[in-house]
Amino acid sequence: MSLPVEVVEMLGQTLAKVVPVTIVLATLFSVLSHFWACNPGKPWWRKRELATDLCYWFLVPLFARVFRIGLLVVLAAAVFGIQDADDLIAFYDNGHGPLSTLPLWLQAVLLLCLADFMMYWLHRMFHGGGFWKYHAIHHSSEDVDWISAARFHPVNLLLGTIGVDVILLMAGISPNVMLWLGPFNIFHSAFVHANLNWTLGPFKYVVATPVFHRWHHTTQDEGRNTNFAGTFPVLDILFGTFRMPESRLPDHYGVDDQSTFPTEITGQLAYPFRK
Repeated sequence: MSLPVEVVEMLGQTLAKVVPVTIVLATLFSVLSHFWACNPGKPWWRKRELATDLCYWFLVPLFARVFRIGLLVVLAAAVFGIQDADDLIAFYDNGHGPLSTLPLWLQAVLLLCLADFMMYWLHRMFHGGGFWKYHAIHHSSEDVDWISAARFHPVNLLLGTIGVDVILLMAGISPNVMLWLGPFNIFHSAFVHANLNWTLGPFKYVVATPVFHRWHHTTQDEGRNTNFAGTFPVLDILFGTFRMPESRLPDHYGVDDQSTFPTEITGQLAYPFRK
């Protein structure tokens, strides 16, 4: 059975964007981690579970794009009564409502702040109760590096990044703003997962850094339930979850049941349902 033409085209478009970005990030962080590695050991291309991370790295953008578009179409029909394809394109093209009248730079600031605020609380939600089994996939890497950034279960994505994007687009934010911020979000996500010992000095309170986020990826005993903010650590400061021990670097990562946790992507996708 052949795939629909639209899916094939979307797959080709996604790969055309992901491949060059991957090459640039791989080169950049290979050089940087050679000089400023946080944790000594093998380079990222010789890490355990590299094949698993590569699968996530290329499949997650396609999954996110398909479901983001699908949700926007369904919600536009349900909430605004828009079903015609041309009307849908016109509705979302430049945003809608009061937010779309704001300058694009101001929409970008609002998007960054609102998205990080919502993601902060969603992130905390995923660290508790029945949600952890989905988020544990992201924390299962013992070799945290830039390519670990995409290791997310689809349920985690739907209730997290994709859901937040859809809410903000439905609220009226212009898709153009998301296109502008896309490169920053991709780079910063890879940056905070990179094996770098950077704290950026006093700016560690302004923007999330590799060391800031590596403390979030440590074991439960070392402080996993801290540093939930994706971009602005001030949220962790405000809500009492900030952790950056002086003169120390984290050295253990993973989940509590690491020895029995599946290492291949199919096992990880099934893991929450087996639990």
